[in-house]
Amino acid sequence: MTRAGMMVGDSEHRIQNDMLAVGSQAPDFSLIANDLSSKSLADYAGKIKVISVIPSIDTGVCATQTQRFNEEAASLSDTVVLTVSADMPFALGRFCGAEGIENSETLSTQRDMKFADDYGVHDTAWRICQRAVFVLDRDNVLRHAEYVPVIGDEVDYDAALAKAKELA
Repeated sequence: MTRAGMMVGDSEHRIQNDMLAVGSQAPDFSLIANDLSSKSLADYAGKIKVISVIPSIDTGVCATQTQRFNEEAASLSDTVVLTVSADMPFALGRFCGAEGIENSETLSTQRDMKFADDYGVHDTAWRICQRAVFVLDRDNVLRHAEYVPVIGDEVDYDAALAKAKELA
């Protein structure tokens, strides 16, 4: 599936690569954790994964998205919640410490943007990620995907959480 891009203010930005299709195998990744270690899908083997993708932790909608999924993570059984952005790991760590983010992990694609390319969320004009949410089953099959075309709009939290709970 392809699309023209996402809206940032009054301008349309081109998003690199195709959107992932529900039912497809999720691409593996190597993302940077707040402690600068590398994380891949293998680190979450056997778990349901909610991958919340944000443009930048330093914006209101992204902060809200991160906080909401962190709060919901406490009630999700056998599920990990991962927030991914192109922010530096230091910025993600600072935010998590200041906001008490303890039930989810923040990960960065900043080093090479490969995750953003593979998941079809790379806004090449700003070198950020398009807002999205993915739910993967225990075998890393994509069971829910939402790409948000307007940068300031929120994801459908209820739909993603319902899918994660259904898979548990």
